[in-house]
Amino acid sequence: MNASSSARVIPFDEPAAYPRAPRTLDETGLPLLFLVELAAKLLFVRGQLRLTELSQQLRLPAIVLESLLAFMRAERICEVMRRGETDGDILYELTDAGRARAAEFLGRCKYAGAAPVGLAAYVAQVERQSVTKMCVTREGVNEAFRGLIIKPEVRDQLGAAMGSGRALFLYGPAGAGKTYLAERLALLLDGDVAVPHAILVDGEIIQVFDPLIHTPVDDDHRPAVLDNLLRPDLRWVRCRRPVAITGGELTLRMLDLDYDASTGFYQAPPHVKANGGLFVVDDLGRQLVTPEQLMNRWIVPMDRHHDHLALHSGTKFTLPFDVVLVFSTNLTPSDVADPAFLRRLGYKIHIGPMNEQEYRNIFTRVCEERGVPFDEAAFQTLLNDYHAVHGQPLLACFPRDIVNQIADLARYLGEPAQLTPDALHWAWHNYFAAQ
Repeated sequence: MNASSSARVIPFDEPAAYPRAPRTLDETGLPLLFLVELAAKLLFVRGQLRLTELSQQLRLPAIVLESLLAFMRAERICEVMRRGETDGDILYELTDAGRARAAEFLGRCKYAGAAPVGLAAYVAQVERQSVTKMCVTREGVNEAFRGLIIKPEVRDQLGAAMGSGRALFLYGPAGAGKTYLAERLALLLDGDVAVPHAILVDGEIIQVFDPLIHTPVDDDHRPAVLDNLLRPDLRWVRCRRPVAITGGELTLRMLDLDYDASTGFYQAPPHVKANGGLFVVDDLGRQLVTPEQLMNRWIVPMDRHHDHLALHSGTKFTLPFDVVLVFSTNLTPSDVADPAFLRRLGYKIHIGPMNEQEYRNIFTRVCEERGVPFDEAAFQTLLNDYHAVHGQPLLACFPRDIVNQIADLARYLGEPAQLTPDALHWAWHNYFAAQ
């Protein structure tokens, strides 16, 4: 669900928004010999391929591949096995010498998929579709969060924070709904982005597209492009703005390039895959590294909007840091960072207990969802005899957890679920153990 009224970004049918297909080898932004290696590896893995099949696999136009294959034929790397009725039906295969060279290429790097894009092209595209160019308004936030029970002041804080593009620090007691709200911020991400299958840096391939983070957009509704100058570059995938969420598993090593020696290429770190979108660090403080170490890792990226990475060869380079960074934690700001870092956190938003009416609204909604009749007298008993007596605050997580316990017990007993005193007592003491 996107809040279409909350932001304004360049539509993808405008010429400046989406990368255009290269028409020559030079316009790919890739070295000729790299393209020779990539095509040779693909032919080695797949065997004989038609020109149209090569184009589909490498995501490069046939007109570009014709020039590449002509060079490879001249170098005795590949040969024409059969000609069809059209140039697209020409069948290509490696020569014996070409197979030997392709085996060497695969020994260094087993990547044989879509052609990558150059580093400069990637940096320019991230800037063009930057998440900071969205304009988030109160009307858009209200539309996106319609039906959610959120304090008005917190709603405005979240909206202003998302519109700023600066980092958010959500803190408060466990169960207050921080993770839920952090994930729902994705509703405020509007527009689509172009994500490359991979980028090429100093001859090394870094995979960026990740189906676990990137959701491709169906382009079937787009009109056919008859002008070759306007055809999109298929090395890029049109996706919804990405959302990457990490938790207690996050380590400092995960924030660097992940090199796989067995395949010979890299995976981009999660915050790079999330460029143009949202990157949530959930449950800050439960990672194996300290919050201070994680915070220090992001001081420069947050301040300068770029990150420094290094290849295993030692080559260092810079990539954009274009994400709305969200920290969610049970800790207070002063517990996790020094004043110098806290100044770089754009918004520090406390998510605390709810008032009685907000708590009732959530409780009644959960009862409706689970098919448990709401009973006002039972609800007052819950407030007065349990929350008040045991000093438990009215946190957003409790209604669902308590009603689920009651529904579970009723299903087990084969009875209709009811908010009876016995059911409330059972659910409360089962949930809170010794209380």
